[in-house]
Amino acid sequence: MRRTVGQEVFRQAERGRRLRLMLQDEVAQRHADEFVLMVMDQAGWHLAGELVVPQNMRSLMLPPCSPELNPAEHLWEAIREDCFANHVFADLDAVVSAFTTGLCDLEADPCQTRSMTGFGWINSIFSNATW
Repeated sequence: MRRTVGQEVFRQAERGRRLRLMLQDEVAQRHADEFVLMVMDQAGWHLAGELVVPQNMRSLMLPPCSPELNPAEHLWEAIREDCFANHVFADLDAVVSAFTTGLCDLEADPCQTRSMTGFGWINSIFSNATW
């Protein structure tokens, strides 16, 4: 059975919503003793109405259409350059493995990650916050 455009859009939005919930849960568990500020653009898959934000996390939504403000764009660029540039992958599992390795490398090096994502406006949030 062929899906209509509306069904496909809904399917993708639901998939994105589930992925966001899973990611936020995973990050909260892996960094349970740290405060996490999750900065997100307003892509449809980042908006989940029933989202319960864990105690050690806050979500900050960026204005629409502002990739220059999104620190994650620098992380994706680093992963593309370090894990995907000039590589040929045998299959999708190899792509997922390279991506996972890239994410784990960034997680293991908080100084490097902070240097790529520590925009002035983000640092000022932490220095001026009263949690």
